[in-house]
Amino acid sequence: MDWQLASNMPIYSQLARLMRIEIASGRCAPGAKLESVRELALSAGVNPNTMQRAMAELEREGLVFPQRTSGRYVTEDAGAIARSRERLALEETERYMRAMEGLGCTPGEILRLITGRVKEDGNAGT
Repeated sequence: MDWQLASNMPIYSQLARLMRIEIASGRCAPGAKLESVRELALSAGVNPNTMQRAMAELEREGLVFPQRTSGRYVTEDAGAIARSRERLALEETERYMRAMEGLGCTPGEILRLITGRVKEDGNAGT
């Protein structure tokens, strides 16, 4: 996993967000066993307590659950994963909209650009 962290928000929040993306995208499959907090922290280059805080946040959201004595697992609750994916997609949409508005684009121009891109992707397979 590529742990690209920025300095503009708490590290544990960034770690949790990156894990949400891995789960929502299916790269961490439902029911998959996660590495230990210590292994994840080492991989990310962070303190294990920081990684523990990120995992606790994911547990509260129902995306991961602890299995006594055997570690943490990704939820198999497709609804929880779908809700998380939608929240992430909305966050990305908001970020994109702010960037485009910063360029001076109107909502109509933004829609035209997105529609054109979708059509390009649809034609790529033909």
